[in-house]
Amino acid sequence: MARHDSSLQSQNPISQAQNSVHTAHHAVKQAQSHPSAQLIEQAETAVERGERAVDQAGLSQNRQAVEEARADLAEDRAALQSLAPMESPEETETR
Repeated sequence: MARHDSSLQSQNPISQAQNSVHTAHHAVKQAQSHPSAQLIEQAETAVERGERAVDQAGLSQNRQAVEEARADLAEDRAALQSLAPMESPEETETR
């Protein structure tokens, strides 16, 4: 039976970066589905955290994984920039 040692994974900068990128991607998808100001802000924060984690992992030997993570975050950042918070019905009626 294979066992994953989470303590080793948690200490690996590449694993941490990949987890941060995954979290950011999920947050961006949520913001795209429900573009509220709060979810967009949370997604922006998650992307920033992911970028910091990838920068830290950039010092490792696995350059390919780092570059792939950077590319994924760049796509997420671009998707976020195209989002605007949905307006509430009250705001639309006053225009």
